Amino acid sequence: MSNKVIQPEGWARPKGYANGVLAPDGHLFVAGQVGWNADQVFEHHDFIGQMEQALRNILAVVEAAGGRPEHITRLTWFVTDKTEYLSRQAEIGAAYRRVMGRNFPAMSLVVVAGLVEDGALLEIEATAVIA
Repeated sequence: MSNKVIQPEGWARPKGYANGVLAPDGHLFVAGQVGWNADQVFEHHDFIGQMEQALRNILAVVEAAGGRPEHITRLTWFVTDKTEYLSRQAEIGAAYRRVMGRNFPAMSLVVVAGLVEDGALLEIEATAVIA
């Protein structure tokens, strides 16, 4: 058996990477997702809007591989503005629960100087285990 590339139906093809790779043992590695839509267009230019879209993108990759939110075991967040992240914790929690429910995987947060995609305020990558 070999790895399987996961690409949600209807999404624009990524440039030079895979949105997800499912290993034969059920480990799903989701590439960093920014807050753009399936056509790679930013509909939101605020932190909460982009965060919610990035989480929806992660969930779309997980679901395309046959998983659900509870299969997500790790999230790594890359944010460009630590102050905004810290000052909006209540909104972040509410937006997170709207998308992921009450599933809380291991998480890390890294503050970065910038992201590759112009206009991106954060990027989130994930690992899931789909039995």
